[in-house]
Amino acid sequence: MTDKTHDANPSRRQFLAGAAAVGAGAVAGGSASAASPDPLITQVQDWASGLGDGVDATPYGLPIQYESDVVRRNVEWLTADTISSINFTPIHALDGTITPQGCAFERHHSGAIELRKEDYRLMINGLVDTPLVFTYADLERFPRENRVYFCECAANSGMEWAGAQLNGAQFTHGMIHNMEYSGVSLRTLLEEAGVKPEGKWVYVEGADASSNGRSIPLEKAMDDVLVAFKANGEALRKEHGYPVRLVVPGWEGNMWVKWLRRVEVMDQPVESREETSKYTDTLANGVSRKWTWEMDAKSVVTSPSPQAPITHGPGPLVITGLAWSGRGAIAGVDVSLDGGKNWQEARLAAPGTDKALTRFYLDINWDGSEMLLQSRARDTSGYVQPTKAQLREVRGLNSIYHNNAIQTWWVKANGEAENVEVS
Repeated sequence: MTDKTHDANPSRRQFLAGAAAVGAGAVAGGSASAASPDPLITQVQDWASGLGDGVDATPYGLPIQYESDVVRRNVEWLTADTISSINFTPIHALDGTITPQGCAFERHHSGAIELRKEDYRLMINGLVDTPLVFTYADLERFPRENRVYFCECAANSGMEWAGAQLNGAQFTHGMIHNMEYSGVSLRTLLEEAGVKPEGKWVYVEGADASSNGRSIPLEKAMDDVLVAFKANGEALRKEHGYPVRLVVPGWEGNMWVKWLRRVEVMDQPVESREETSKYTDTLANGVSRKWTWEMDAKSVVTSPSPQAPITHGPGPLVITGLAWSGRGAIAGVDVSLDGGKNWQEARLAAPGTDKALTRFYLDINWDGSEMLLQSRARDTSGYVQPTKAQLREVRGLNSIYHNNAIQTWWVKANGEAENVEVS
């Protein structure tokens, strides 16, 4: 499509030049003419009239007060108590791909615990030649790796199975974060203990009161799983499993066990609560499938969206969002302005990387007409993100987990956006 809604580049520079002349007065006073001087330029402002904070004002840097709205948020009715609940990453207000730890979503089954590094122990037992116990200091002495991966809750977008529910990208898709993890390969620790030939699975368990545990095939455990103790260059936050958590790239977040205390090598899976009654996918006939660990390719437009409306009126508009896949890297993202009737390829901010978030952009010249905004991800395995109708053909309406359907935002003429379903 090449109508005026999409043809951004020819008029962008001229439009912004005009906006600079007119908008200066408008921002300052709301009624100033283009010829009026802008006091924000011509007058000395408070911030330039005295000294600012010294270097020791905030020993640990905090966001400036003007960004205080960029925070995690909980949905109060989602769970009975916040002790076993979820809050959501403000993906609508972020850019790039790395999620600040302070904004990264958290999910707890019995609350975030206080565990000192000095009190930390990790046991490797079961079908091994030599059962071992590692302290935090022990882990620091092993060869270290740094990897960027996304962590997505299997229930991300789960409330949208039956139709549009929550009005915001933070709430529909915010159970995800993308961080650089530093730690030790689980393979290194397992090899240190010596896995016996009959070992086929590992059971990983956390130190919190819920004793959250999951079974992982040995093949995956020996591949890319990390025992991580840093994220984005600093210690893990308490809510993310300080001092040590498991990182299971591309697989559902419930397997990324926090406060990791035990890895038991076994000849079969445990069939724990978290992999039988929970984190299984109910089909239309009532049968539930299990072992659906991998997170399929998915994407969402983060702006414009319900929490990030268009406020500048017609003209140049940056449409942006995130895409990811647990089966590889993002190969491309398509964006539709008309609910999937026509698609155009978005620009990736950088080539997609394995099991990590990818930022995409589409620059258009918006004419002020309504849009039905959608994005559709493609990964390096050839998988294409499906519509909800396509998912429902297989899964019905009773599922909770692994909803990776295309999301639609209805952008109105006034720039506001609303969650709607076009499937």
